[in-house]
Amino acid sequence: MTTLPRDPIVQNMNAPRNALTALFDLDGTLIDSIELIWSCYRHTALVHTSRAPADEFWLAGLGRPLEWQFAQVTDDPAEVQRMVLTYRAYNHAHHDAMVKRYPGAVEAVRALKRRGARVGVVTSKLRSTAHRGLAFCGFDGLFDVVIGADDVQHPKPDGEPVRRALDALGALPDSAIMVGDSPHDIASGRAAGVRTAAALWGPFPRSWLEPDPPDYWLAQPSDIALLS
Repeated sequence: MTTLPRDPIVQNMNAPRNALTALFDLDGTLIDSIELIWSCYRHTALVHTSRAPADEFWLAGLGRPLEWQFAQVTDDPAEVQRMVLTYRAYNHAHHDAMVKRYPGAVEAVRALKRRGARVGVVTSKLRSTAHRGLAFCGFDGLFDVVIGADDVQHPKPDGEPVRRALDALGALPDSAIMVGDSPHDIASGRAAGVRTAAALWGPFPRSWLEPDPPDYWLAQPSDIALLS
């Protein structure tokens, strides 16, 4: 098992173990990076295969690690890694021009913090990249822990990322909720034994989430402040 790296923004560790713990996916939930993601996929596919599948092709794996996504394009592990590097280079170059916050999301997270909730991010991005997006969109310093794909052996939809966040916060599953826009977020939260909430402002239509529905449906980012 990997060792959880020291995170520079672990806070609020003295909150009661039964205080609300709200864990969030990043892309499509807290920050609107979807057009950047589609652009990265298109660019990477064109560079490596000379063809760009439609955005719907990538949607099924959105929220899973890049290695999983590109393994759907090629069965050559070395080529998968080359595609990951191309994707990340393009993402890094275009990040600030294409990423924006969802209106009301920062204020809603702050409202949870004022109520004494622990808050964390559980993402399939690298943790360093997640911190960049959070800082750029005004979330810097708000989250008590950030768990990235490089912090776990089994990323979403496995429950390990959510469990790692709970362990880092000293929180109990029955006091926690996982908020995300994708079926992989809901599956990860459920596998970890926490309640789940779907963020309907992300790229996934509600019909993709209804076959295995969450405990709660959130219609807009401001609804985050109503979690309890």
